[in-house]
Amino acid sequence: MLIPCPWCGDREDIEFRYGGAAQVAYPTDPESADDAHWARYIFFRPNPKGTMAERWVHTAGCRRWFSLIRDTVTHTITPA
Repeated sequence: MLIPCPWCGDREDIEFRYGGAAQVAYPTDPESADDAHWARYIFFRPNPKGTMAERWVHTAGCRRWFSLIRDTVTHTITPA
């Protein structure tokens, strides 16, 4: 699978590390968040069948983070 790095161009997926879902919002008031709220933020992630916004880091290249849209069924990638 080729992943389009915004700075290096298309590279093999072995050069990247998956960073998780891109649409997970940090708690707005972290001091008042209870354990259940933190558990939901840390452990609960979307697992859709279809397109999903994801974070990736180019570990074997420029080491920069970026977002992209990947179809979890076909692995078709489009830049975010």
